[in-house]
Amino acid sequence: MAIDPSATIHPSAVVETGAQIGPGADIGPFSVIGPEVRLGPGVVVKSHAIVTGLTEIGEGTVIFPFANIGDIPQDLKFRGEQTRLIIGKRNRIREAVTMNTGTEGGGGITRVGDDCLFMTGSHVGHDAQVGNGVIMANHAALAGHCIIGDNVVIGGLSGIHQWVRVGEGAIIGAVTMVTNDVIPFGLVQGPRGGLDGLNLVGLKRRGVSREEISALRAAFHELGTGDGTFHDRAERLAASTDSDHVRQMVDFVLAETDRSFLTPKP
Repeated sequence: MAIDPSATIHPSAVVETGAQIGPGADIGPFSVIGPEVRLGPGVVVKSHAIVTGLTEIGEGTVIFPFANIGDIPQDLKFRGEQTRLIIGKRNRIREAVTMNTGTEGGGGITRVGDDCLFMTGSHVGHDAQVGNGVIMANHAALAGHCIIGDNVVIGGLSGIHQWVRVGEGAIIGAVTMVTNDVIPFGLVQGPRGGLDGLNLVGLKRRGVSREEISALRAAFHELGTGDGTFHDRAERLAASTDSDHVRQMVDFVLAETDRSFLTPKP
């Protein structure tokens, strides 16, 4: 066990032999830290939280009470293989959040970026890849193998189907089921989520220029109403656009995927 002398550990906490606790870490009462866990500098684990498995947590992340971080995947094919959970810096992981390690068949690593907020009861499934600045509201859930881009917002009580990709800057409304890929900057809402527009509020908050937003609006219209298939329209946009944001959108559409897409409503 390697515990930095500057770390604070409550007497009632259980820190198992082999755990690595970084400088300035703070482990609260009745929490449990497993033997293969690595906590970076300044990580806070509040009372009654569990961090287990082959789990690495980056500097400044805060884990709130009753969270269960790094337990085995919810996958019946899992047979105890050594898989990992890697969480970045400055995340806020609120009460009763669950995050699972990966599976051998899915690459073996569940990964979370930096500066994310996981609200009460949200779930990150095995082998998910979550970008930076992501917000998951209360009781939202990512199934296994999802890929979530930077600055995505997922509303409360929403579910993302396994293998789905959600592009950068997209927003998923509350109580929405997403079963197909979502283009970058898209807006999805409804019980069976439909692509209803662009995340204009998010784009403006991030300081995207009026010209880029106008280009995205035109591209969204072209993807929804132009001639040919959705893929054909994306290829035409790729050949004609000068916009970085439109390029990001069409590159996402043209990339390899196991799912079909939510497409703009005509």
